[in-house]
Amino acid sequence: MAISATEMKNGQAILVGGEIHIVVGRQHTKPGKGGAFIQAKLKKLSTGQVLDRRFRSADKVETAFLEKKEMQYSYTAEGKHFFLDPETFDQVPIDANLIGDAIGYLKSGTPCQVMYHEGKAVTVDLPNTVDLEVKETSPVIKGATATNQYKPATLETGVKVSVPPFIERGETIRIDTRTGEYVERAK
Repeated sequence: MAISATEMKNGQAILVGGEIHIVVGRQHTKPGKGGAFIQAKLKKLSTGQVLDRRFRSADKVETAFLEKKEMQYSYTAEGKHFFLDPETFDQVPIDANLIGDAIGYLKSGTPCQVMYHEGKAVTVDLPNTVDLEVKETSPVIKGATATNQYKPATLETGVKVSVPPFIERGETIRIDTRTGEYVERAK
């Protein structure tokens, strides 16, 4: 469905050059000379790249219908990540490039939102935080407090993060999947 560029909204999915983009920001501008235009920030779903794009007020843009589906990560095999559809209990394979390095934050049973366009998965959104067990880190230093002196730790999925000096092996900690940083001890 085509809409006027002035009708675009933040969070809306549109097709630009045959690729799906999400509108992450838009500003309507009417200069003193010339016609009005829309300056939009668009996030390309296939790469995550954010682009600036200018549309004239009279331009038409094609909207893209994205279907959101709650799924659970199951396992990885042969370059594909398999997710469980909790409604049908089907194991759905998703290309590794849709998740990238974020796979280090997923363990079996982690809930994710998978976005589909015309029956094809186009993006996987991880939860903002995940709880993972510390498998390896240096021992606790007596008298260590929460200062800016962090130490490296390896988590149960193999990902490495920096943690405060009081964190011990075997503890479960909360990690922010957007930044890869330690948040707190999990309760």
